[in-house]
Amino acid sequence: MPYLNKTVSLPEPVDCRILTAALDLFVEHGFHNVSVHDVQKQANVSIGSIYNHFGGKEGIAKALYKHLLNEFQEMIDSVISETRSSRECCNRIIARLFEYTETRRNIMAFLLHTKHREFLSGEPPLCHSSPFAAMRKIVADGMAANEIRSGDPWVMTASIFGGAIRLIHLRLDGVIDQPLPGYYQQVIDNIWKGMA
Repeated sequence: MPYLNKTVSLPEPVDCRILTAALDLFVEHGFHNVSVHDVQKQANVSIGSIYNHFGGKEGIAKALYKHLLNEFQEMIDSVISETRSSRECCNRIIARLFEYTETRRNIMAFLLHTKHREFLSGEPPLCHSSPFAAMRKIVADGMAANEIRSGDPWVMTASIFGGAIRLIHLRLDGVIDQPLPGYYQQVIDNIWKGMA
């Protein structure tokens, strides 16, 4: 199963193999260009296993999306638990997102680059997910503590994280060919100078 921080247990359970195979296929070929049979072959499982665990391709995509959002939320929770200031939380989240873009490319591509609502019609926009709500809360807490300039939480959160997320998109698209951690300090400096 695709994880941000945990290691995969071996042997990998059937449902985890299905999600891992689906992640790679969805990112490489697009959701609409992947069949259940493609996932079945890649995961080396039976068709019955896929339908038993997920009910079909849409069920796989939904389970994968929810799993990866949970992984993202756990990362944010760990940053919050080990960091005192809101500003430092923002910096560490950006650092981890840049690192994951290099080390967990397909996870980042599926989370931040895929248009989920094209195939997960019942899901709200990504910006309404719990990880993004947690990011807005970090910013709101920083504004309340006078660590971050006051303003509308949506605008301030977009001002802090938006440029970093755009760089992730550019890296995933192959426009930026250098690893993102090399840009970290410049991005952080620009964020906080712009927020001064």
